[in-house]
Order: sequence, then structure tokens, then C-alpha cells
Amino acid sequence: MADVFPPAKRSWIMSRVKGENTKPEIKVRSLIHAMGFRFRLHRKDLPGKPDLVFPKHRKVIFVHGCFWHQHSACPSAARPTSNTIYWNRKLKRTIERDNQNITALESAGWQVLVIWECEIKNTEKLLKVLEKYLIKSNSKDAE
Repeated sequence: MADVFPPAKRSWIMSRVKGENTKPEIKVRSLIHAMGFRFRLHRKDLPGKPDLVFPKHRKVIFVHGCFWHQHSACPSAARPTSNTIYWNRKLKRTIERDNQNITALESAGWQVLVIWECEIKNTEKLLKVLEKYLIKSNSKDAE
């Protein structure tokens, strides 16, 4: 499918895409806050600047957009058909950087959870994932 916008308009649109405090990220934050957890945001001293950081538990959460981080199981990750060389290179670098950041965090003793934008639509399922990651795994740590 060809781009419906001329290149200048597409460039302007893409320049407005936020990297922090996105709607999916804010929804995850509000759910976690309602669960009683407190966290730090976008710690620059950690690889990849995780969206949510739980220092006491050495856990981090990334909230990834399905397109920008190429969620393999999601139709929203479809790559643009215009300027394919640019997009393939850009998105490949993003995937590589994500993998490097996760590896670096895990090597430093952090537990990492990635939540995909499409997973946020099912609040009930998301709450179970968050509970398992934040509550149940913490009780094992205490044993």
C-alpha cells in the first residue's frame, strides 16, 4: 500500500511521534500505581532508559509500540511500502538495540518485562501479567 501522504507531510507527522509518556505507557503506569506499586520513570543510567523501573526489586518494564519495535505477532508492525530501504534499516537497528539493552540489563541483574502496545487493549489479561511479574515473583524472592 502506497503512503497516502506526500513525503514532507509524512516527515512532519513522524517528527511528532512521542518517545516517552505515550498513551500505552500511561495506561500501564496507572494500572501499576493502582496495584500499589511505586516506580521511577525513564532512568537514564540504565540501558535503554526503561519506561518503568522498580529499583528495590531490580525489575524494569518497557512499553513498546508494535510498529516502532516490530512486534512480530502483530499486524500493526507492518512495514511501510514506501522508502523500504530506509525503514528496513531503521527498524532493524531498533530491534538490535532493544535486544542489546535487554541483554545488558539482565547481565547486570535486572529482570525485564516487555509489554507490547497491542497487549494493553486486554486490561484483564494485562493485569494478570503485571501481577505475575510484580507480585508473585517478588514473593518467591522473599522465600
